[in-house]
Amino acid sequence: MLELTGIGGFILLILDLWALISVIGSSASTGKKVLWALLIILLPLLGFILWLILGPRANKQSV
Repeated sequence: MLELTGIGGFILLILDLWALISVIGSSASTGKKVLWALLIILLPLLGFILWLILGPRANKQSV
């Protein structure tokens, strides 16, 4: 089993916190926010990777 300790675990913690803050601040529905937050909390590495690939993106407007 993959075990993250030391600096790797700390980096994963920081990335997960960043993902959670982004999920909470997104314009997604409450249900989607809860599902993403649970996925990130329960499966930190896999949840972060999935959020990075499939997560809601901010709407970028052209100037």
